[in-house]
Amino acid sequence: MAPSPTGSPHVGLVRTALYNWAFARHHGGTFVFRIEDTDAARNTQESYDALLDLFRWLGLDWDEGPEVGGAYAPYLQSERFDIYADVATRLLDAGHAYHCYCSSDELDQRNEKARSEGRTPGYDGHCRGLSDEQRAAFEAEGRKPVLRFRMPDRAITFTDLVRGDITFQAEHVPDYVLVRGNGHPLYTLVSPVDDALMDITHVLRGEDLLSSTPRQIALHAALAEIGVGGGRMPEFGHLPYVMGQGNKKLSKRDPEANALGYRDAGFLPEGLLNYVALLGWAIADDRDVFTVDEMVQAFEIGRVNPNPARFDLKKCEAINASHMRLLSAEEVATRMVPYLQAAELVADPPTEQQQAVLRAAVPLVHERIGKLTEAVDMLGFLLVEEPQFTRDPGDVEKLFDEDGRGVVKAAHDALASLDEWTTEAIDAALRQALVEELGLKPRHAFGPVRVAVTGSRVSPPLFESLELLGRERSLARLSSAQAG
Repeated sequence: MAPSPTGSPHVGLVRTALYNWAFARHHGGTFVFRIEDTDAARNTQESYDALLDLFRWLGLDWDEGPEVGGAYAPYLQSERFDIYADVATRLLDAGHAYHCYCSSDELDQRNEKARSEGRTPGYDGHCRGLSDEQRAAFEAEGRKPVLRFRMPDRAITFTDLVRGDITFQAEHVPDYVLVRGNGHPLYTLVSPVDDALMDITHVLRGEDLLSSTPRQIALHAALAEIGVGGGRMPEFGHLPYVMGQGNKKLSKRDPEANALGYRDAGFLPEGLLNYVALLGWAIADDRDVFTVDEMVQAFEIGRVNPNPARFDLKKCEAINASHMRLLSAEEVATRMVPYLQAAELVADPPTEQQQAVLRAAVPLVHERIGKLTEAVDMLGFLLVEEPQFTRDPGDVEKLFDEDGRGVVKAAHDALASLDEWTTEAIDAALRQALVEELGLKPRHAFGPVRVAVTGSRVSPPLFESLELLGRERSLARLSSAQAG
């Protein structure tokens, strides 16, 4: 997995990383995490940190790479420029590459002419056979040459791990640039060189890089000829596009593409990985929910569907909710804590009293929440200090008319006389006072009470909530609600 630290990591990157990781784990291989940071103008430390943060949160542990090291360190390409410069010189000396002095304007003009004549545009080999005198003349003009790779004049066929046999005709893969005129190496050079030197056996990447593969295959053959790396040609697999709304390719600008945004929104890493795995692969035709361990056991790259996959946020949320149910209530409580801390509802670390509230309350909402962030709204009424307690204005407006305040008063009076403050006693008292004596249906009876004590129409079960909130706070909230 070799991402660039530019911008926010996106879910397409997560899918690529997951498939690489699962493939390596399934076959007992080595998962290599490499940072392609040669584009100094676009790279940021923030993006680099986000990549590592994302992989850690997802649990996609790497065997070689940043902070871990490995036999082929360093794993940041910006620290390997001397290696690339040496390989470029060797390719030039061996005749696999040559200096090209064509300007951008000249290239554009020749491409336009090719189009007008019905030929395939692309570099036409203009500088392939320059004499020493011609090169000297260009250099006298002050031209800074790029280094181009000399593609073989034949078709290139390879077996894609996802798509099967693919052939590129020579006229569609012209000579390409390895090193800019300022000496800066490009992806077209550094990626194959690192793959060769790091003994990479399999490369799983996005479909957008498919056109790079014949170039890299030719370069790998040249690298083997000049003794760079072990001479093994990697196997390539190109994963389908992930599509967003309107069947457009999901881009970094799409809100649902921000991978770390799912952590911020309260998704479980298990849930996100499960859903992302389904964007091109399935563990079985009739099964959508599975663990990462189950995926590792079952994952075969040949079963990946080459057709584009559509990202469906609602399905992602549903699968995340299913994984929430697979966790114990105790584990869910632990994972809620950072979100409750961010909302300033619990201390860091939580006090013993706050922990006790969570242990008692989380089992009540475990089956009701789909994301960890929902704990803030569902449990906040139990954890907030009384001066900061508020009620949803919309719910108050709907339920606290004159009749609603009368219901709240009756509830207060019924509960104030209780000898013991238990769920069973609260249940019996409220049903007697509101359902039997006032003749209200449960929905009309308990709705105003729920808003009065929890602040919202959506909360844990009412009677249990009242027991957890306690006699004093419950009666105080019922009293304050009567004032409207």
